[in-house]
Amino acid sequence: MRFTETRGWLAATLAAVLAGCASKPTPKPELRPVPPSAATAPGTMPLPPARSWEEYQRRAAERLVAANPGRTYLGPVPEPLLAIPVLDIELERDGRVREIRVRRVPSQAKDTTQLAIEAVRRAAPFGDVSQLPKPWTFTEVFLFDDERRFKPRTLDD
Repeated sequence: MRFTETRGWLAATLAAVLAGCASKPTPKPELRPVPPSAATAPGTMPLPPARSWEEYQRRAAERLVAANPGRTYLGPVPEPLLAIPVLDIELERDGRVREIRVRRVPSQAKDTTQLAIEAVRRAAPFGDVSQLPKPWTFTEVFLFDDERRFKPRTLDD
């Protein structure tokens, strides 16, 4: 009887010690969407309005690259490219995206079209267009490599 009591006491003590050694579960980090204004570097002055659609589109392409780190590449365009989706991006007066229309779906890697659309949404808003002639729409060609990273055609000069 004594052996059974000792064994029970040891088991209870061991269980209590092990329970005390267990680490608390790490809380999951809270995921919050980043507001569009946070995409602008702190302390930077807003750019003056673009004087032409060419200037505006170049700024928009630069913003696409900045808002999509790890999803873009710069430098020479590889040959052959994986896919080349083309989007028409219609804007509101303040540069928010009003509508994205797919002008060209690639024949392979069709998922890159959705990747391009998501990249545009992450980069928006693109800045005031009220001083530019209507329609407030520009076209961007996305040059995707084999790693599904893109380069805006506007920056390929």
